[in-house]
Amino acid sequence: MKHADTRPVVIFGTLRSASLARYCLEHDSELRVAAFTVDASYVTGREHQGLPLVAFEELEARFAPQDCRLLMPMGYQRVNGVRRARFEAAKARGYSFANYVSSRASVWPDLVLGDNVLIYEGAIVQPFCRIGSNCIIRSGAHLSHHVELGDHVFVAPAAATGGEVTIGEQAFIGVGAVLRDQIRIAPRSFVGAGAVVIADTQADAAYVGNPARRLERSALEVCGD
Repeated sequence: MKHADTRPVVIFGTLRSASLARYCLEHDSELRVAAFTVDASYVTGREHQGLPLVAFEELEARFAPQDCRLLMPMGYQRVNGVRRARFEAAKARGYSFANYVSSRASVWPDLVLGDNVLIYEGAIVQPFCRIGSNCIIRSGAHLSHHVELGDHVFVAPAAATGGEVTIGEQAFIGVGAVLRDQIRIAPRSFVGAGAVVIADTQADAAYVGNPARRLERSALEVCGD
């Protein structure tokens, strides 16, 4: 018999995305949050919101990999590159990750998830979807049937896809964006808020408008910070 993992969770970050994740875990899951961690240069004290705040570089001294799991609810800075780097660094140090799927999200038993996936309230994930590791699906997003997300993807609130869409690793899909069925969003694409994408995108490119058009600036230039 497989037993539930009862190890506490350490959340990476102290910004509002971290506060949101903590609130959701404490009110809508059986996971217990034990601490926060950030890069040493961002440590401002010993505590954050009443819990220990530990430098990421020194995390093993307080929370060893075998004693906890991590959750990284970070945003899409540098086209999800910052979250990817921290995820890969933690994994290389032996840490495992928790997932959070809101009880208010609509998902199906066949949903395939990677590690460090957060699916917030009101999201709809239809049958035959596959979601890679280190992905964030925000509230009200709609992933239609047979959609596949690569690793390190961020889908913003109220974004919607048609069926059989493939979203490549590190792609960002903005608030209220619409992706036509059967298209391919290339790795590290940036799809702006409200964009309507009706054709495949190119890697590292940024798209806005209805129908979506490619900007002269790259995805990294659009959301580098």
